[in-house]
Amino acid sequence: MSVILEPITETALKPAPITGEELLALGDIGRCELIEGEIVTMAPTGETHGVVEFNLGSEIRAFVRKHKLGRVTGGEVGIYIRRSPDVVRAADVAFISHARYAQRAQSGFLDVAPDLIVEVMSPDDRWHQVTQKLEDYFSIGVRVVWVVVPENQTVYAYRSLTDVRRFAGEDMLTGDDVLPGFALPLAEVFAE
Repeated sequence: MSVILEPITETALKPAPITGEELLALGDIGRCELIEGEIVTMAPTGETHGVVEFNLGSEIRAFVRKHKLGRVTGGEVGIYIRRSPDVVRAADVAFISHARYAQRAQSGFLDVAPDLIVEVMSPDDRWHQVTQKLEDYFSIGVRVVWVVVPENQTVYAYRSLTDVRRFAGEDMLTGDDVLPGFALPLAEVFAE
């Protein structure tokens, strides 16, 4: 009896894509995103990243609660970008207005676009990766993304890849029409 062996191809070795629901069912597997159905792990953040994320997230949350504007999430909340194969991005901080949150179809990862997303750059992040996340966020209708760069204490407010406002030095970080009335001295974002 002879056995015919098929050659092993790269596609034969590649695991089948998983869905966002399957990723969620895995439980806490550490920081990751789902890109085209494939889990992409991310290293834990450093202390500076955590301080900046907490500072900004807590200020946004206090403002949103005071004015009853919606919900604020943090800690790498999963947001569906596309389906089949699934793409789930992880945001450091997200604000979702009541109107958008009311459109949610399921629990688990967010299946509605936040109004505002905050991404805090880590030393190993690359701008081409951040640009891809921005494209993904804008493709689902995110209104503004704040990219925070602790290294030079700067915040870039993106409304699109070509519409960006820079906050640095003594500037006040403002929420404009997404968080009307929100104003925070930039120094408080980076305060230890």
